[in-house]
Amino acid sequence: MARKVFYSFHFDNDNWRVGQVRNIGAVEGDKPVNGNKWEDVKSKSDSTIKTWIDDNLKDKSCLIVLIGEKTSERKWVNYEINRAWELGKAVCGIYIHKLEDVLGNQSSKGKNPLASHLPIFESTYSTSKYVYDDIKNNIAELVEDAIKVRSRY
Repeated sequence: MARKVFYSFHFDNDNWRVGQVRNIGAVEGDKPVNGNKWEDVKSKSDSTIKTWIDDNLKDKSCLIVLIGEKTSERKWVNYEINRAWELGKAVCGIYIHKLEDVLGNQSSKGKNPLASHLPIFESTYSTSKYVYDDIKNNIAELVEDAIKVRSRY
């Protein structure tokens, strides 16, 4: 049975790349949030946004941070990382900058927003198709590794 995960990412920059990872299907991710829903949620108060994030983390075993060029700079990504850890969830990361966006562009590698003891996957490939396949072949194991790391803390 696939693990239930919550994806954390920079919506404006990486939504297309995130969609590719969600479509892999190796883990059971949260339903994609369409732009209108996120625009509605993010226009609310900080406490409403925190409640929305907390509600989405409740039944998940792992938070996967999809790391793009500016992910580490995002206030809510950092909240999701800290909150997931507080709630006893496993946390891991996947670099997605080498996946192409809707226009066929890759982006620059972003800074790692995770603590050094948390597992992160970065494909050694440079072509988007191979990067996608590499993520697909490794995402389930990454989540299991994150769960093992979490059990030690």
